[in-house]
Amino acid sequence: MKIAHLLYESEGDAFGIGGVGIRAYEIYRRLRDRHDITLVCKRYPGARDREVDGLRHLHVGVESRSLTRTLLAYAGQARAFIGRSGTDFDVVVEEFSPAIPTFLHAVSPCPVVLQIQGYTGRHYFRKYNAAYAAVLVGLERLRPRFYRHVIMLNRHTAARVSLRKGAGVAIVPNGIRRELLDRVPSEEDYVLYLGRIDPYSKGLDTLLSAYPTFAASCPGVRLVIAGDGKDRATFDAMLRRLPAPLRANVETPGWVSGERKLELLSRARFVVVPSRHEVQPLGALEAMACGKALVVSDIPELRDVPERGGGLAFRTGDAAGLAQAMRTLATRDLARMGRRGRSSVQDDTWDTIALRFEAALRGAVEG
Repeated sequence: MKIAHLLYESEGDAFGIGGVGIRAYEIYRRLRDRHDITLVCKRYPGARDREVDGLRHLHVGVESRSLTRTLLAYAGQARAFIGRSGTDFDVVVEEFSPAIPTFLHAVSPCPVVLQIQGYTGRHYFRKYNAAYAAVLVGLERLRPRFYRHVIMLNRHTAARVSLRKGAGVAIVPNGIRRELLDRVPSEEDYVLYLGRIDPYSKGLDTLLSAYPTFAASCPGVRLVIAGDGKDRATFDAMLRRLPAPLRANVETPGWVSGERKLELLSRARFVVVPSRHEVQPLGALEAMACGKALVVSDIPELRDVPERGGGLAFRTGDAAGLAQAMRTLATRDLARMGRRGRSSVQDDTWDTIALRFEAALRGAVEG
């Protein structure tokens, strides 16, 4: 198949890359030998069209330091590109974001598969001004109704999104790298958060509020918060409000990858995922693959963790509840929980997920 994928975050992106981009690269690096793949990415300062690891990168939009302007320009020019060149492809995959209003279904001459990786809903009103949040909520509810082919990551998101009658929906979750299953876990003197730095969405405000209570009962256990994002300055300001002795026990190594990331995961005492909304966070899956127990918020998308015996849940946004869950987990058999979590994800490698993704695209093409 000749595949065009509208990927609004790519390797080298000046605005950062998160789970959306990582998922695309993991899947397409396993499909590139069988398919012709073009990634249509947003332009950013310094972006250049190129081929990386057999994947063609085409950047459209404008070079701007304003994320809003960058996204809107990307939406317009990506739509124009598909309308003009869509006959060159067998299928187009569009990453869904309310902030990128392409309405691609109306211009594409070939089948379009909308990939929906999350549902934010009214949480937008806690992150943006009321007018902009209302636009995003409206587009999040409206746009999926126009697409005939949809990929979602889990059944919980599928239950929230309003789709057109008769739409074909494929559930294709995130995956893990096979080598994670071979890591030998250990338990060092730190608790780990791994993911995007987004204080509200990722619940980092809750984590920082819970840490003093947890540290009082588990002295000497450090908190490592690994990741980066456009809200880093806000997070740093929150961190500075901690008392100096506690702040000295919080490490922020920034974005980590490769062996450094695997070391942090496999050596953590346990991993914390305090998010207010999620889809299927890669950090949680990777932690379970490394044999780590988790503390997670009780949102539906993370419910599988305690149900599988891989950790404990706390009430979302409740700092006291999070501190209690962390204290409780510190006294449990972490190795046993870690083995249960690892067992539950061992069949979900990226090799398997790539084949499921490929089947979903082929189904759209054969229609």
